[in-house]
Amino acid sequence: MEIKICVSNHSLVTLHRLKRFPYLTRNILLLSAVSMFNDVGSEMLIPIMPLYFSDIGFSTVLIGFLEGVAEAIAAFAKLYFGRLSDQSGQRKPFIFWGYLLSAFSKTATGLSILPGSVLAARSGDKLGKGLRTAARDALLADESAAENRGKVFGFHKAADTLGAVIGPGIAVLWLISNPGSFRELFLFALLPGLLASGLVLLIIERKRVTVGSQKAATSFKFLFSYFGKATLGYRKLVFCLLLFTLFNSSDAFLLLFAKQQGISVVHIILIYIGYNIVFALAAFPAGILADRIGMKRVFLLGLAVFALAYFIIAYSSSIGVLIFGFALYGFFPALTDGVSKAWLTQLIPATEKATGLGFFGMASGLCLLVASTLTGFLWNSFGASIALSVSACGAVCSGIVLVIFAKKNT
Repeated sequence: MEIKICVSNHSLVTLHRLKRFPYLTRNILLLSAVSMFNDVGSEMLIPIMPLYFSDIGFSTVLIGFLEGVAEAIAAFAKLYFGRLSDQSGQRKPFIFWGYLLSAFSKTATGLSILPGSVLAARSGDKLGKGLRTAARDALLADESAAENRGKVFGFHKAADTLGAVIGPGIAVLWLISNPGSFRELFLFALLPGLLASGLVLLIIERKRVTVGSQKAATSFKFLFSYFGKATLGYRKLVFCLLLFTLFNSSDAFLLLFAKQQGISVVHIILIYIGYNIVFALAAFPAGILADRIGMKRVFLLGLAVFALAYFIIAYSSSIGVLIFGFALYGFFPALTDGVSKAWLTQLIPATEKATGLGFFGMASGLCLLVASTLTGFLWNSFGASIALSVSACGAVCSGIVLVIFAKKNT
């Protein structure tokens, strides 16, 4: 019996395009869409979150404390739930519940006015991030071959960052029409978050080999000793990446620097959108380049861009130069974020991918707290330009260490 299937011209074009990128599997495309919609909701709020907290009477110190506790929770959750994902052989439940928890927690933040309730909401958001991140990145690695891993992580990061363009764009349009009306944005952010969670349910997960016992998976002693048991290549690379993270403070300092130059809040958000546009456009090509010439070379290029962009921003003499610095800075995460994860997954055994990525996520989160604290101290003591210059010099030193220790150009 012969079966004929009618396909429209549009469908044929779509199928032809997908054949050109066979490494972009159904699950990878779904995960990319999930991250994009989640980022629409998240990035809608990031630029206005400090302003909202200030409006309800929170001091800078209290805001810093709340965010620090929330980030610490996310850091430890990445390792704990990453190991649990490997032990159970499942990724999808962790991804689904992580995105769903974050969606509701973000909205709850905008309905909170007391420090305790805000802390609970922000912690829930970050716990959701910790719950899903290692399992999601491990699933991306599970779905890709080593020769295409840079492309896959680059494509996912591009889709993720596209949401970081759309979200702040919505925030700008809303604030132009409704100045100072922050709370409604928290409610709007729930919709893309729920859509992201729903798309996770469409993922088809294959059965994996499980490792260890339940006790081993949830033992904090095991989790913190993982680094010593990991492969030598993994340990060297993580050491180099964490060294750089100690100088890579929060991007909030760059936005604060722009504010000090007299730029309005709306224009700062527009600059942030421009940065994310560059990031989104460059992430996929950067992943393709990493597969061709090696992860190490592309990551080193990213460090060079970071140092140059920080110097330009720190000593910008005009708004035009400052905007150019932010645009250049957009190439840095495109060349490093997805590439570093793709590089790490090639140095982790198949049965420990979520654990290895979770450990790095935890350690880098803690180093980021140190970096932000150090930058804040330098900022208050010696000025913004010196603080940003130290970060730039740290990137250069980290690149030298990476050349020496991580000799293999994977």
